[in-house]
Amino acid sequence: MVAVPNIRLREWREDDAPAVLRAFQAADLRRQAPWPVVTLKDAVGWIASWPGAGHAFAVTVVEPAGERVVGNVAVARIDAHDTGWVSYWVVPEARGRGIAAAATDRLARWAFRERGLYRLELGHRTNNPASCRVAVKAGFLPEGIERGRLCHEGVRYDVERHARLATDPT
Repeated sequence: MVAVPNIRLREWREDDAPAVLRAFQAADLRRQAPWPVVTLKDAVGWIASWPGAGHAFAVTVVEPAGERVVGNVAVARIDAHDTGWVSYWVVPEARGRGIAAAATDRLARWAFRERGLYRLELGHRTNNPASCRVAVKAGFLPEGIERGRLCHEGVRYDVERHARLATDPT
């Protein structure tokens, strides 16, 4: 288990829209949404899009002034084989503290225990070593490279796939 004090996972709420809007202003997070999130209405729509599509949780940090949203973890594309696709992001100012790895580990434990999933998969561009570190720290083992898997703005990117099984040692 990855230990980071003072983080929580909770359901997204409509009043989290300002935090979502701020998050998607970061250049590297803009592609994490299925459409541009440039207004509060877009952010509310992003939050509202999760029910039925998967399970997404706001990652919050508990501070003296209260709870602050710093990221997202989600499992979606759940199939008949009890396999789901994991995604995660953390706002730039909260990175480097182990928050993404701890939240992804908690999401995996929840998905195995509460949702009954057996296999969780995720992928990251091979030019994103920070995302690779998150995956490995959260117990996701590398399984191989998918060549040319993603295309952003005409540029092809290789993706490294990772997976974690319910039976993997933790």
